[in-house]
Amino acid sequence: MSSNSAFRHIGKTRVESLNIDIEHYEHINTGAVHYHLATEHDEKAFIVAVRTMPHDSTGVAHILEHTALCGSEKYPVRDPFFMMTRRSLNTFMNAMTSSDWTAYPFASQNDKDFNNLLDVYLDAVFFSRLHELDFAQEGHRIEFSEEGNPQSPLEYKGVVFNEMKGAMSSTVSQLWQGISAHLFPTTTYHYNSGGEPAEITDLTYEQLLSFYRTHYHPSNAIFMTFGSIDIDELHDKLESQALSRFERQDKQWRVEPEKRYPAPIAVEQRYGIDSEDLSAATHHVVGWLLGDSIDLDAQLEAHLVSQVLLDNSASPLRRALEETELGGAPSPLCGLEDSNREMSFMCGIEGSEPEHAEAVEQLIIDTLQKVADEGVDQSMIDAALHQLELHQREIGGDHYPYGLQLIFNSLPAATHYGDPAGLLNLDPALETLRERTRNPQFMQEAVTRLLLNNRHRVRFTLRPDDGVNAEAKRLEEAQLQRIREQLSDDDCQQLIEQAEALKARQAQEDDPGILPQVTLADVRPEVSYMAADASTDNTAAMPVTEYTVGTNGIIYQQLLCDLPTLSGEQLTWLPFFTQTWSEVGAGGNDYLHQQQKQTALVGSLTSYASIKGQVDNPDLLSGYLVMSGKALSSRSEDFSALMKETWGSATFDEENRLLDLLTHAKSRREQGITGSGHSLAMSLAAAPLNAAANIANELGGLPQIRRVKERWQQAQQEGAGFISSALNELYTSITTPAEALLVSDEQSRNAHREALLAQWNSVTAPASQPMNWRNTDPATYWMVDSQVNFCAWAFPTVTMDHADAPVLAVLSGILRNGHLHTAIRERGGAYGAGAAQDSALGCFKFYSYRDPRVEGTFADFAASVDWVLNRSNGDDLIEQSVLGLIGGMDRPGSPAGEAKQYFHQDRTGRTRELRQQFRERLLATQWSDIQRVAAQYLQGQNGVKAVVAPRGTQSVAEQLGLKVAEY
Repeated sequence: MSSNSAFRHIGKTRVESLNIDIEHYEHINTGAVHYHLATEHDEKAFIVAVRTMPHDSTGVAHILEHTALCGSEKYPVRDPFFMMTRRSLNTFMNAMTSSDWTAYPFASQNDKDFNNLLDVYLDAVFFSRLHELDFAQEGHRIEFSEEGNPQSPLEYKGVVFNEMKGAMSSTVSQLWQGISAHLFPTTTYHYNSGGEPAEITDLTYEQLLSFYRTHYHPSNAIFMTFGSIDIDELHDKLESQALSRFERQDKQWRVEPEKRYPAPIAVEQRYGIDSEDLSAATHHVVGWLLGDSIDLDAQLEAHLVSQVLLDNSASPLRRALEETELGGAPSPLCGLEDSNREMSFMCGIEGSEPEHAEAVEQLIIDTLQKVADEGVDQSMIDAALHQLELHQREIGGDHYPYGLQLIFNSLPAATHYGDPAGLLNLDPALETLRERTRNPQFMQEAVTRLLLNNRHRVRFTLRPDDGVNAEAKRLEEAQLQRIREQLSDDDCQQLIEQAEALKARQAQEDDPGILPQVTLADVRPEVSYMAADASTDNTAAMPVTEYTVGTNGIIYQQLLCDLPTLSGEQLTWLPFFTQTWSEVGAGGNDYLHQQQKQTALVGSLTSYASIKGQVDNPDLLSGYLVMSGKALSSRSEDFSALMKETWGSATFDEENRLLDLLTHAKSRREQGITGSGHSLAMSLAAAPLNAAANIANELGGLPQIRRVKERWQQAQQEGAGFISSALNELYTSITTPAEALLVSDEQSRNAHREALLAQWNSVTAPASQPMNWRNTDPATYWMVDSQVNFCAWAFPTVTMDHADAPVLAVLSGILRNGHLHTAIRERGGAYGAGAAQDSALGCFKFYSYRDPRVEGTFADFAASVDWVLNRSNGDDLIEQSVLGLIGGMDRPGSPAGEAKQYFHQDRTGRTRELRQQFRERLLATQWSDIQRVAAQYLQGQNGVKAVVAPRGTQSVAEQLGLKVAEY
């Protein structure tokens, strides 16, 4: 508990299921709130969030988030945020804009680093410089397309402008924004907080300053922390470095309840598609506005109803949406949204036709009415409660820090002046909900009250239009032309001078010594590692590797076997096979029965294939299959039996089910293209270099996405029989599992092992066979539905065991930090750019993300190599790059996630000894090593270029000499 007189202690809540105490403080003078999640976790997390509730779609909150990180009072350098990413051992560092808040979070395991980042973040948020040129760089500006030539056409530039062009290329983003605008006709959620590209250019610098002054104030701020932190020391820093300079602000920013519709409405909008075939491309979604998200009982009830209706293929509403012939698959928006002031529930289908809108809505209403009339089996409600309990118990941290997960889970409550502790301490509310569900009429009453009798309902249709993209481009060009016609000679000169001033600002060398930093002396010399507790001997029924870690009563199990010898065609079916393996029938049951069984017994059940090159040779491939699941420890026997049943008796003969799963796979992969365009481009560029890169691209990149689409089209014409045949052929070649991985806590370890071994009396593992793969010759210029480009350039290098691999990794950070960020992001206007040494694939990759350019970006890639070779010394750059690499290597995961990671690293030859050797070589890297590898592997080398680009840009591919493909 804090003894700082500037803060008042409000209360404390113990959350036993998470083993944390939530302490609530208020800054007396300003009213700023601080919630501390006290725990002995090694990783400390911090966030400062401000309520930002814009009432237009200019992206003011989003652009301000970017611009606030471009220099502050105490740190008057041009780019403190990105400079700190190079001077830190952070495990997470970012900033983000939501629909009603803007947050600045970070996490670190190092106390010195935590305090350094705290200093920079506090100054950036509360004392930002907000230079007008930074607004022009990060937000939007107009420049002549030819530098210094007032006779050339005008064009819009800006990081957020191009970011949102990329983001809004996604059909799902347009779908979400469209239905939200109508579910919330009068509040902040009506608008696109990220910014609509056509409206971003309306935002003025003065409006940005005004928004900052009124929103970035401690009275409107929320501080949240996690970990073993000295609260007195933290409060001293908050007070002395920021809060003491402010007085309480009378204005309280909040979202008022939305005005309700007296009757349901129906809306249709259009999205751009560059194809003459507009069939099966319409989305229909029905959404309802529900109650307050900060009402924990109401939120849990809504989650339970959503789970029962939509959780799996046996759920009544999902089943109706999957089986209907009105569309291809359930909408990606199906489910409950609980982060806004008021919750919303949505469901619908994709792959439909415009004229089916009313029929889709009627299907949904009829399905809900049937639930209201007949109810559902109590086992479905119990299964949904089981899933809620498991989600509450699980300790996360594999994707981003566990502490920040808990903070973000509770931030909406703090944003809307509710109780964040309530959203984390779910056990009492879950018990109350469990009592309520014992009422036989619970589900009928809930569905009737929340949905059927709720007249604030929107049916939203998003239909394709092959003229939208061209018209949007024409309107932008026409707007620029109107501006051009109104420019005087003085105006033209001012634009030229602004461009020159921005270029000079971007080129200036700031003194990095202004900023705090950790050094290589703060780096732990040893790699992180967790040894298995036990591995069974040869007398056991199945070889078992066990890890005993703190899992909070959840057990994790994986079954593994080496891949059999498969043909090239069979390998192309492997990704879809692993997706469907746990989604079809098994043990004599159909898929509906099996789906409900899984929901009732386990938390999840999935499978995947791992195919890698040898540690020292990416042309020698091997692979193995994994079936992975988790469950509450009390279900260990049922869990192990279900794992065996799914592995050994799956059935791939329900053709309608297979077609539904293929449709779902097609939709998800298509929708992910613009979000992961840089990864897809890097995969394309690396593919010609060796077998490991080639098969990774063929099975996980754009060729596979197109292959899934072609198989889906074939199934539409001739049925799904060929899918069943292909999967059955693949399945019959798979043997029994050869080994198992078990992760448990101390209390459940023995029961978990006994449950597994009771299922597997004997196993016979065939000898591992090398994989045969004939490299393909992929196209490297792919045109997709996107408004921006993703560029990549790959060069053959070395694998992890080679002494040059860590030096190349350090080089990648130097190029990103020292040249690419400024050249491609700041000057070029891309959202991101960088380089990476991929030692698993033995190659070095350049990349850009949401990029308005192509040729200029490749020129910048090449120039970055010359920049390194022409620099006489770069010890500071080495240190910054190594710090970033070590921070990434040491990033902690969940206890179970780390156990699985170390197991699979050891299994594939990425041993502790090899990773320790790599770390030591990283720390020993010299500038002469950097210049040597840059000259040896990159300078003057052709490499392979690849681009994921907008449609209709074949001329760019011709100029680059790249082979064209179109999705």
